[in-house]
Amino acid sequence: MSLVPRSTEDGEWCCHICKLPGRVMGIRVLRFSLVVVLVLLLVAGALTTLLPNAREDKMPTSRREIKSQSKSTLDSFTLIMQTYNRTDLLLRLLNHYQAVPHLHKVIVVWNNVGEKGPEALWNSLGPHPVPVIFKPQATNRMRNRLQVFPELETSAVLMVDDDMLISAQDLAFAFSVWQQFPDQIVGFVPRKHVSTSSGIYSYGGFELHTPGFGDGDQYSVVLIGASFFNSKYLELFQRQPAAVHALIDETENCDDIAMNFIIAKHTGKTSGIFVKPVNMGNLEKETTGGHSGMWHRAEHFLQRSYCINKLVNIYDGMPLKYSNIMISQFGFPYANHKSKM
Repeated sequence: MSLVPRSTEDGEWCCHICKLPGRVMGIRVLRFSLVVVLVLLLVAGALTTLLPNAREDKMPTSRREIKSQSKSTLDSFTLIMQTYNRTDLLLRLLNHYQAVPHLHKVIVVWNNVGEKGPEALWNSLGPHPVPVIFKPQATNRMRNRLQVFPELETSAVLMVDDDMLISAQDLAFAFSVWQQFPDQIVGFVPRKHVSTSSGIYSYGGFELHTPGFGDGDQYSVVLIGASFFNSKYLELFQRQPAAVHALIDETENCDDIAMNFIIAKHTGKTSGIFVKPVNMGNLEKETTGGHSGMWHRAEHFLQRSYCINKLVNIYDGMPLKYSNIMISQFGFPYANHKSKM
């Protein structure tokens, strides 16, 4: 059988037929490549939406930053400590409180007028995890600590006297209690007022008997020298009658009693909530500055009784209310406690 060669046209047609499978494969490869490119574009688009916008990064007031800042200031607190002639204790306490959870900033109210504070020494021993700001004062006044400080960025204020050492555990627990009662003072040292038969008020501790309340321990004042309270009350304190500020300057005392009056009058509730501390101590005897606390003065409690009666006249009534609630880390709340703080 002989093979007859086909015409040139037939040969070309045959070659086209032979090339078809390669073309089909090429089309398939092209389609596959397009699909891959589309998938990559979709993935790139999705990743782009997840990445921060460059414009947002340049805007200091972006929502993202504001949200982060508001969260940090709501979940933290600022320590305000007023000090006078106790530099040794101050440095020790600043070192201690640096390790307290949720602490945002420390403001030191430096009442040694005309004397340079230990800011340079403190900074030279850094870095420190929490910033400390020293605020030199023009006059040595008790109510200097109740200013509206521009550096204050948190809703919660922890106010501590310059001889009080409170454990981090106690502070973390008390802060969690304050977050549940942000309109009241939450503190570690309760006191009370009592009314006498003559209608004159006296000031003291649990040893004073409260008429009409049986044997239960009552308190109506929580001292601010070891307490949490809302920073809005600093501004409220500044708006009080001039007679209130004059009374505090006259006695060099009673700013804490005035704050309890203001908060009780503002809220219509008890001014504060007593949290039983587990580990809290007074370091006054360990200072080398030679400055004793006001409570050592013979007239201290007399002055505070005097202040209560003057404040009742200024505010035309007694806003303080009694409470026997003590909150403890080991089962709370309960009443009729017998601790003598």
